[in-house]
Amino acid sequence: MEPVIKIFSGSASRYLAKRIATCYGQPLGNLTIQRFSDGEFQPVITENVRGSFFFIIQSTFAPFDNLMELLMIIDAAKRASADYIVAVIPYFGLARQDRKDRPRVSIGAKLAANLITAAGANRVMTMDLHAGQIQGFFDIPVDHLNSSAIFIPYIEQLGLTNITFASPDVGSTARARAYAQHFNADLVICDKYRVRANEIAQMTVIGDVTGKNVILVDDIIDTAGTICNAATILMDKGAESVRAFCTHPVLSGNAYERINNSKLAELVVCDTMPIKSEKPNERIKMLSVEEIFATAIRRTHEHKSITSLFINPY
Repeated sequence: MEPVIKIFSGSASRYLAKRIATCYGQPLGNLTIQRFSDGEFQPVITENVRGSFFFIIQSTFAPFDNLMELLMIIDAAKRASADYIVAVIPYFGLARQDRKDRPRVSIGAKLAANLITAAGANRVMTMDLHAGQIQGFFDIPVDHLNSSAIFIPYIEQLGLTNITFASPDVGSTARARAYAQHFNADLVICDKYRVRANEIAQMTVIGDVTGKNVILVDDIIDTAGTICNAATILMDKGAESVRAFCTHPVLSGNAYERINNSKLAELVVCDTMPIKSEKPNERIKMLSVEEIFATAIRRTHEHKSITSLFINPY
């Protein structure tokens, strides 16, 4: 007999988890977060999960309470005798801390992977890790979904001609190249030099964009400095238009102001994390990941392959 599936949500991703559960065809499980006056909290699963296929949906963006909440829910499910626990993490926080790039720093992504495994997760499902190699930080299976299955149909319906794909930095070249190959289009690279985190000293465009409709592709947009600087330089180099497709809309600091004042025709993101701004921004278009995650959850529960969900894996 196949274990009963249970889908739960942490507080950070409840807006998305509700849509994923609806798309899957069942309600979210009952879970409450008890909070103490000093800020301490305790997740409580208020229904039977013994022997179940337990999915917990929670992105781990800041504050770090979101990561701790995920770990405690996994621990609660394990202690409640859930048969198989899958951590569904649409946005895996700390992913940018994937290497020791200078002395005496933590590799935060590896630490988070260790914590999730130690808490009792049997599997992780996530989308567009900052570096695909982060999958190797886990000693459990990782289903690494990518947003190409969402972005490519949207790009196709735009009906643009003379498309060129661009990487906003060298690190995103493989991602942009996959899109360029899918559309049989050219690729250019924006090579940037940083003086410190979130501060760019110089950017150079490698390739010709004259008369082109340029599409920038990246996994994360944080302060929007890189994307907006790239858009300005590409337009100055003769591009017809510049759009940006970034999976995870961190959008911190002056990001919204930068986007409003930028030369971007459009910024397309996914709902792996919520938009923080209370004011609607017509330049920002949000696409939902609910269907791809609901399908991946169903196929995982049924022990089927999820490879067909990838239009163009990178």
